[in-house]
Amino acid sequence: MGIFSRSNDKTTGATATFDAPTSVVSDLTGDYTIDPSHSRLGFSARHAMVTTVRGQFKDWSGTAHIDTANPAASSVTLSIVTASIDTGSTDRDGHLVSGDFFDAEKNPTITFTSTDVSRDGDDWTITGDLTIAGTTNSVAIEFEQTGSATDPFGNTRVGFEGASALNRKDFGLTWNAALETGGVLVSEKIKLEFDISAIKNV
Repeated sequence: MGIFSRSNDKTTGATATFDAPTSVVSDLTGDYTIDPSHSRLGFSARHAMVTTVRGQFKDWSGTAHIDTANPAASSVTLSIVTASIDTGSTDRDGHLVSGDFFDAEKNPTITFTSTDVSRDGDDWTITGDLTIAGTTNSVAIEFEQTGSATDPFGNTRVGFEGASALNRKDFGLTWNAALETGGVLVSEKIKLEFDISAIKNV
């Protein structure tokens, strides 16, 4: 699949796929909507002390304001459907959305609202309030700006890759099981992974 795709081509009615942007964008200041179809919100955690389980959220949305001249005036908001968690295992996903972990019935969304943004060249640090299972903590996420372009449909796009780590116990996610050989089934440390493509609002 190409970098940019569109299901409704107004000219032919057919699906169109393109492999490259048409130009690089120099001025990125403005309001953006994150494109979930070309983005990923992922995470990973150690399992049984020997392997890493990876997953992602499939249903989410977000907006951003980018101010290149005054990065502190930039902002980001995310809203994630808790029950859209996907680790490749139906049984594991069912356990994660249960009362042992996220309790998705009582906590249908995970949210992030930025409180501070700073920039050093292509590197951005976004600090904000992350709410999981009804508990809010401040987290800082390091992002690298990976590029910008005007796509074949005239959209201004900008890309970011980021990562952070958190302790799930800080959000009340304390369930675990001891292993006979020592250690626990699920690590407390969770790594967050972000691959973001955002489209500038017209």
